[in-house]
Amino acid sequence: MQGLRNEAAAVTVQPGDSYPLGATWDGQGTNFALYSENAARVELCLFDGDGRETRVPLREQTAFVWHGYLPGVQPGQRYGYRVHGPYEPDRGLRFNPNLVLLDPYAKALDGVENFEGGVFAYEVGGEHEDHAMLETEQRGVPLGVVLDRAFDWEGDRPPNRPLHETVIYEAHAKGLTMLHPEVPEELRGTYAGLAHPVMLAYLQELGITAIELMPVHAHLDDPFLIDKGLTNYWGYSTLNFFAPELRYSAAFKRGDPVGAVREFKGMVKALHAAGLEVILDVVYNHTSEGNHLGPTLSFKGIDNPTYYRLVVDNPRFYFDYTGTGNTLNVRHAQTLQLIMDSLRYWVQEMHVDGFRFDLASTLARGLHEVDQLSGFFTIIHQDPVISQVKLIAEPWDVGEGGYQVGNFPVKWAEWNGVYRDSLRAFWKGEGGLASDLGYRLTGSSDLYQGDGRKPSASINFITAHDGFTLRDMVSYNDKHNEANLENNQDGHNDNRSWNCGAEGPTDDAGINGLRARQQRNFLATLLLSQGTPMLLGGDEFGNSQQGNNNAYCQDNAISWYDWAQADTALLAFTRRLIRIRREHPALHRQRFFSGRPIRGSEIHDIAWYRHDGERMTDEDWQNAHTQSLAMFLAGHGLKETDRLGRPLQDDHLLLMLSASHEDLEFSLPELSGCKDWELLVDTSDDAARETCAAGGKTLLPGRSLKLFRCARE
Repeated sequence: MQGLRNEAAAVTVQPGDSYPLGATWDGQGTNFALYSENAARVELCLFDGDGRETRVPLREQTAFVWHGYLPGVQPGQRYGYRVHGPYEPDRGLRFNPNLVLLDPYAKALDGVENFEGGVFAYEVGGEHEDHAMLETEQRGVPLGVVLDRAFDWEGDRPPNRPLHETVIYEAHAKGLTMLHPEVPEELRGTYAGLAHPVMLAYLQELGITAIELMPVHAHLDDPFLIDKGLTNYWGYSTLNFFAPELRYSAAFKRGDPVGAVREFKGMVKALHAAGLEVILDVVYNHTSEGNHLGPTLSFKGIDNPTYYRLVVDNPRFYFDYTGTGNTLNVRHAQTLQLIMDSLRYWVQEMHVDGFRFDLASTLARGLHEVDQLSGFFTIIHQDPVISQVKLIAEPWDVGEGGYQVGNFPVKWAEWNGVYRDSLRAFWKGEGGLASDLGYRLTGSSDLYQGDGRKPSASINFITAHDGFTLRDMVSYNDKHNEANLENNQDGHNDNRSWNCGAEGPTDDAGINGLRARQQRNFLATLLLSQGTPMLLGGDEFGNSQQGNNNAYCQDNAISWYDWAQADTALLAFTRRLIRIRREHPALHRQRFFSGRPIRGSEIHDIAWYRHDGERMTDEDWQNAHTQSLAMFLAGHGLKETDRLGRPLQDDHLLLMLSASHEDLEFSLPELSGCKDWELLVDTSDDAARETCAAGGKTLLPGRSLKLFRCARE
C-alpha cells in the first residue's frame, strides 16, 4: 500500500500508562505502550482508510516502555510503529525507522504479509545485511487494529474435564472442513465452519472430548515457499502471539478482518456448548522473522537483543534450537512477560482450555542445556490462571540434549514419543518388545511415576500432524514428499511404517484387508491404553496424504480431510472404541498399577498372561521372540472416585494382543466370581460376537487384538 505521511501537530498525546502493553481502548480513547530497551526514539504510526500515515512521537518512557494516550482514537484504528536506533548487526542491533513494525501485543490485524511491499530492514541483494534499507513508503507487514473486546459469551463455562477422562482430537482449523460437503461453502476452512452444527455433531458422535487445533496465531508464509507456489499450511511460523490467523476466518474473507476475533470466540463458545474443550498448539520457541537474513516485521526491529537468543561472541547471528533460524530469548524478563501475557489472554479473553507447546524443550533452555527449573516453568506454576489449564509439552527440540520425554515437571503432560515408537515397532512385527509394551499399555510408569505425575501425563499417540497419517503408515514403507519440491529430502526417514506388501494404493484384497486390520490394531491399542489418547484428525476414517509425511506446505487436497473417501466402517469402529473407553474407568485409571492383590483377595489390580494361560515370566518379558501377551485389568476395587467423590467400579477386562503373523489360541483366566468372558472388541472382525467360559479358549487371528470383559456380579 502506498502511504502518505501526515504531520502529528494536531494530534493530542497525553502521557498515558506503561501498562498494559499494546493498544488498550477505555471507551474514550486508546493507550499505546511498546517495550524497547535499546531504542532511541519511538513513533506511533496511525493509518486512515486511504493509507495516509500520521506519525505521533511517544515521548514518555517508563521502565523501557514507550507510552502515550490518544483521546478520541477508537476501535478499528489501524496502527504500527517506527522505532529509531542504530542499525549495527555486529552488535545485534537492527533498528530501522524506514519500516513500519507490527505491535507484538496487537490483538487484531488488518491483513496478511506482503513481501513485495517491503519487509526487510537491509538492502536485499548484497553480500550481507550490513547496509540498512533506505526510506520507502511501502509497507509489507500487516498493521495492528485497536480492538473493542466486548463479546457476549452468554454464560460460557469451560467443560473442565479431568485429563484422565480426556480424548484429544488433533486437527487443522482449515483442513478439517475445506472438503466437507455439508458445511456451507462460504464457511469451509474457517473458524465458523468448525463451529457449524454439522461439525459439532460429528465431533460429539465421535466421542472425543477436546479438539487440539494446530497453530491459530497469526503466521507468515515463508518467502522460499512463496517462490515455489507453496504456503506455510501448518502455521509454525508465528508473526504475532495475540491475533488469530486471518486465513481461517470467514469474516476476513468478507472484508472484515477484525471480525476474525469475534468469529474465533464464537467457535470456542459453540464447542464448549457441545461439551468440547479447545486446546491450542502454540509456538513460543521462535518467530517468523528467521535468521540474520530474515525479514524485519516486529520483534527484530523493536528490540532484537531482548526478544531473541543471540550468539554471545557474534550477536549478528541467532541461536537456532528450532531449525527455523531463531530462538526466542526466554531468559529475558520481557520475553517471559510477553509469553505469559499471551497465554493469559487466550484463556481469559478467548476462553481456550489449554495449550500444547511446540518444541517445549527450547523454552526450558538456560544457556545450552535444558534446565527443568528454568524461569519459564517457575512462572507457569505460580500463575493462578495458566497453572489451572491443560499444559502439554512437545518434549524435544533440534538442539543437543533436546529430547526430554519424561523429564518435564509436575502439572505438565507430554507427547509420549516413546509410546508412538514402541507401538509402531510392535505392530510392525518386531520382537523383543514385550517389556516395553507393558510400560506403554499401563501409562508409562517408567517415565512419569517417579515425579508426582499420573498416567494421564502420558499423551499417547500413534500419529500426529508431523508424519504419516494412520492409513499411510500401513500403506507406505517410504515417504513420498515430491510435492514439497525439495527432491523428497525433507521429512523423517525412520517412520517404522509397513506397507503390508505393496507401496501405496493396491487392488490386492489380502493386502487391503491386512491394512484395515492394522489400522484397527493401532486405534484399539491407543484407546485401550492407560494415559491420555490423542487421535490425529482423519485417522478415524482412513484419511490419506498420499504418502507425504511432511505436508507442512500443502494447503490443498493432499492435506485437507477427504470426507468423500471416508471409511465408514473404520469410523464406526473408532466411535465404538471411544465409547468403550468412556464406559470403563479401568481403562483410564487415575493411579498407576501396583501389581498387588486387591484388598487381600487373590485378584491383582493387573496381571499378565502368555497365550497358553500361564503367567508371564521374566524370560517371557525379555525373550526376543515374544510377540503376544494378554493384560488383565481388575475392575473391582479400583480405589478411585468420580468427580462427585463416588467410588468407581468396573468389569474385569482382558486385553489380548498378537503381532505374530500366525493364529494363536489364547486361554482365558479363571478368576473368583468370573464365570464368562464377553467379547467387546475384535480387530479382525467388527461384527464378531463371542462368549467364552472362564478357563476356555479363543482364537486370536494373526496380527490382531481382542478385548473381553467379565461382568461383575
